[in-house]
Amino acid sequence: MATAKKPAAKKAPVKKETTVEVPEVSFEAATEIPPLPKKPSWEYKDRLYELTGRKKPLVFTLPAVHSAKKPLLWFDEEKGYQREIRYATNQRSCFVDEQEGPATLGRIAFRDGTLMVPKENVVLQKLLSLYHPFTEKGVIEEYKPEAVAENEVGWIELELDAMNAAKAMDVDEAEAILRVEFGSKVSEMSSKELKRDLLVFARRNPQLFIELANDENVHLRNIGIKAVEQGLIALSQDQRTFSYANTGRKLMTVPFDEHPYSALASYFKTDEGMEVLNTIEKRL
Repeated sequence: MATAKKPAAKKAPVKKETTVEVPEVSFEAATEIPPLPKKPSWEYKDRLYELTGRKKPLVFTLPAVHSAKKPLLWFDEEKGYQREIRYATNQRSCFVDEQEGPATLGRIAFRDGTLMVPKENVVLQKLLSLYHPFTEKGVIEEYKPEAVAENEVGWIELELDAMNAAKAMDVDEAEAILRVEFGSKVSEMSSKELKRDLLVFARRNPQLFIELANDENVHLRNIGIKAVEQGLIALSQDQRTFSYANTGRKLMTVPFDEHPYSALASYFKTDEGMEVLNTIEKRL
């Protein structure tokens, strides 16, 4: 008996590979740091205002309302026109075109040269700090301790520079600078007196002292004055001509409207004048 053949097993169909597209994830957006909130342009704090002049009246009233005699106008560059200013205690702005309803006018009074405005009164603070014509003219200013300290530090450093420069100067340099301040009197002063007065001058007028110390004409003028005092050269009575004292030979003519010793200092810097200067310095 013949055996029946088994049917051939069917091959399982081959599954096609499918690719799944995964959307790209950007991590840049996730790592971005949100911007910090901006600091308000106006800092809320109590502010002290001062009169800048030397005189501090018992009471000084600032104009608070626009008038023909005392105009209160501020030019707005964004809007392109002058805006009227008025201080009203019941308004949120000092500009008339931004005020609404009846205005309760306020008084701006400085006592003994100062006015303290609390942080709650922003309208008056902005009026005095930014918009009032007296602020622009420099009649009043806000007291700022940081700026005052910075100015004081700068002045102290200037004093130190001047004092150190004065301490390092020799007697001849001291005499040249002090002659600008005291004239021919310095010729009668001792070296100790010159040194003392130089240090005092540097402390009291540091800026002028440094300017004189850096001005080479000061030294040359001093040599010219000493040469005249000691009879090496002579200045005519009309202060128009320098000449040699022993021979009377003309040295130079002073230009019109120029100080004679300033002209002589300029002459010393010329080729001819340098030879004369060397001769005078040797004889001095």
